[in-house]
Amino acid sequence: MTISAKSISLELGGKKILNNISMEVRPGEILSIIGPNGAGKTSLLNVLSGNIKSHNGNVSYNNVPLESISIQERAYIRSVMSQFQSIAFDYSVEDILQMGWLDHSHKDIKEDLSAFQNQVIKECDMENLIHQKFNTLSGGEQRRVHFARTLLQLWQPANTNDQNYLLLDEPFSNLDLVHKVKMMESIKAKASSGTGILMILHDLNLAYSFSDKILLLKNGRVIEQGETKKMLSARLLARAYETFISIDENPINIKYY
Repeated sequence: MTISAKSISLELGGKKILNNISMEVRPGEILSIIGPNGAGKTSLLNVLSGNIKSHNGNVSYNNVPLESISIQERAYIRSVMSQFQSIAFDYSVEDILQMGWLDHSHKDIKEDLSAFQNQVIKECDMENLIHQKFNTLSGGEQRRVHFARTLLQLWQPANTNDQNYLLLDEPFSNLDLVHKVKMMESIKAKASSGTGILMILHDLNLAYSFSDKILLLKNGRVIEQGETKKMLSARLLARAYETFISIDENPINIKYY
């Protein structure tokens, strides 16, 4: 399954936000959207997820128009982690995680999903957070909870291999370095298992280290898109950010025990 966008344009409040954007995200691929503030990155992600409908152009999932896919079906296909996800009520972390559970009511399925939740809790280093109130957590801890919920939404029963996608808006914001690397390793593992990954990133070194492809936006237009090393050249970055930017070509390599 491929997520495709063709000739996407968006205007909000009389302002052109996106202008004639075409792109695609393939299974097992990590595609990062980068660009200066106000480039239209979050708006593009919201169009691709179906959260913004008032746009021109077409979005399709495996050649099926997004508007013809029900909201429930979309939930099984793609899971979205937004940049700002406040919780108004006094939920515990466990409550938030179980919001990611879809309709898996059969006893055996619930047991398997519960086991997967325990795995995700450990993977996201959340064992000591599970019974705490979400609104008492730090910003970085809240991001880890939302990421875990996003993973749980895409859980599939054994012997199921439907292709799906993670759409992540600044997933690493507020994280310390160790948890940033752990989350990136989780994302890489999902991609290796066939999940397509679309991320918005401000950290260009992370984009260089972990992305297969880059889409570079400025003022709602695609400056360029393609393979990561080609995309993060000094020439293209200067064109987008209007300043000289140097990329550290050595990927982050941290061992944790």
